[in-house]
Amino acid sequence: MAPLAGTELIHTPVQLYRHLLRCCRQLPSAATQQHYRHAIRQGYNSHSDEDDPERIQMIIQRAVKDAEWILDKYTKKK
Repeated sequence: MAPLAGTELIHTPVQLYRHLLRCCRQLPSAATQQHYRHAIRQGYNSHSDEDDPERIQMIIQRAVKDAEWILDKYTKKK
């Protein structure tokens, strides 16, 4: 699985949020895109009060790995 383009440029939660929304555009169906957009928004809102920089970086790294897995899952179905 190749890393997603631009992931090395993600340093803030807002950059992560925008990156993940862009990744949603690569998903196959509108329903799938809507589902993951909603999940991204919920995750962003639930961690909006996080202020520990180490924890934020852990969340960013995990979210990028999860996005790679999800995109890989849907592109292999073809």
